[in-house]
Amino acid sequence: MRKTPLILVVALSAVAGSAAEPAKTPNPYESAAPPTAASELDKIVFAKLSSLGIGPVVCSDAVFVRRAYLDVIGTLPTAEEAGKFIDDPDAKNKRIALIDRLLGRDEFADYWSMKWGDVLRIKAEFPVNLWPNAAQAYHRWVRSSIAENKPYDRFVREMLTSSGSNFRVGPVNFYRAIQNRTPEGIATAAALTFMGSRADSWPKDRLAGTAVFFSQIGYKPTGEWKEEHVFWDPLRSSALAGSTAPGQAAIAMSAPADGEAPQPPPADAAPLSAVFPDGTKIELPPDRDPREAFADWLITPENRWFTRSIANRVWAWLMGRGIIHEPDDIRDDNPPSNPELLARLERELIDGRYDLKRLYRLILTSNTYQLSSIPRSDSPEATANFAAYPLRRLEAEVLIDAVNKITGASDLYTSAIPEPFTYIPRDQPAIALADGSITSSFLALFGRSARATGMANERDNKPVPAQSLHMLNSSHIQRKLEQGPAMKAILGSGRPLAEIVEKLYLTILSRRPTQEELKIVAEFVKSAPSRRDAAIDVAWALINSPEFLYRH
Repeated sequence: MRKTPLILVVALSAVAGSAAEPAKTPNPYESAAPPTAASELDKIVFAKLSSLGIGPVVCSDAVFVRRAYLDVIGTLPTAEEAGKFIDDPDAKNKRIALIDRLLGRDEFADYWSMKWGDVLRIKAEFPVNLWPNAAQAYHRWVRSSIAENKPYDRFVREMLTSSGSNFRVGPVNFYRAIQNRTPEGIATAAALTFMGSRADSWPKDRLAGTAVFFSQIGYKPTGEWKEEHVFWDPLRSSALAGSTAPGQAAIAMSAPADGEAPQPPPADAAPLSAVFPDGTKIELPPDRDPREAFADWLITPENRWFTRSIANRVWAWLMGRGIIHEPDDIRDDNPPSNPELLARLERELIDGRYDLKRLYRLILTSNTYQLSSIPRSDSPEATANFAAYPLRRLEAEVLIDAVNKITGASDLYTSAIPEPFTYIPRDQPAIALADGSITSSFLALFGRSARATGMANERDNKPVPAQSLHMLNSSHIQRKLEQGPAMKAILGSGRPLAEIVEKLYLTILSRRPTQEELKIVAEFVKSAPSRRDAAIDVAWALINSPEFLYRH
């Protein structure tokens, strides 16, 4: 088996590579234009950087087009898309126009459904055991909510208050995709998911008080295999709910059909005493679903826990790090690095009526997002205050989709659970996979989230030697490069070598090669068995460069 020419990988990486240090002029990674505070977000961030003595630098157009495609739709731009953007002379407006186009593409809903799938634990098999029909229903609901830009407060309320079949009413699977379905377990999951708070850091009695809001959730099997009906069961006492074993569903005596009202509580039923996570006590009347009371408290604009959590999570998704770090560890003794910045994002969310796409656009069009990834300071304060865009390895799904888009190849994904049979089209991108149980050896190797806890640290993007070996020497990657129809079209175009190399660079790195890189490739071609072999080796070297493997 042919192996990647390591000398070429090293040579090209040294010149084009990691974006960890400023490149020789002309610099393909940074813009010569001075950064300006184009928004209120920029004013807040730049003022903080100025106090730290750090002068930020804006990234180049080539870096921006690749970054925006990967961050907004999880997909590489084509060579034509990258070249057209780089050559567009409208320097003032083209970046904003690109963001607007990307926010409207179908891949936006696919990619952000993948991100929410991690948070919401959308997975058919162990340890959640939603089963395929439920996982598909949950994912369809999440994707359609993102595609229609459903306000975030309504998105959350539907998950917290819906009832019905988990095969037919997607949002009820929030209550199924939890390993510990005791009231305490559900309260813990709700706090983590919607408040960014870990309940184990709360006062001892607070979790028990909050668990009361989830103490009347009933689960009942239906006539369809593995289907369950999730509903408010006012006949269910808190004592019974608290006795449910972790990971097991509590079985109610009867469940209303979808759309029907639940059975009324007994006439002599006593009110429930509950405590909100902020310590506020409440008496819940027996004829009111406690979940609705919790949702009403949670999604009010006055509840900073709710707004702060999603504002910080979105910032972390786009900027690589939360203003509060980690995004699911919000507590009093873990303060934000820039409180004014976080407060501004919260205000923008409230003013925009929880329009998340509006928040994405606000961040993506800021000059803070457009800063270079080349650090000007190695201080922890610089990192915490977003002095440079942080280097991050591509997620497993994004990486394999990028390789397949470059080569025109595909991977076959299959379900580990044969009931019902799940058909995955061969050309379906990995970012669009609904079920976390549908995987591949590549996705597992490159750290795809196990979707067991909903925590951000479940996705492991840290590089390990086995990943490098796979990219460098596996027949899996070699076949794609040698047999992929898109790669064959580039290599068989009959164009001069310099044009083929430029096409490879635009396709793989979303930029044109520097003169120094063209010289290195020309020298390498002289010793190659054929021009085609040399071009394949160049492509192989480029996909092994840090510039390809990392967001930058």
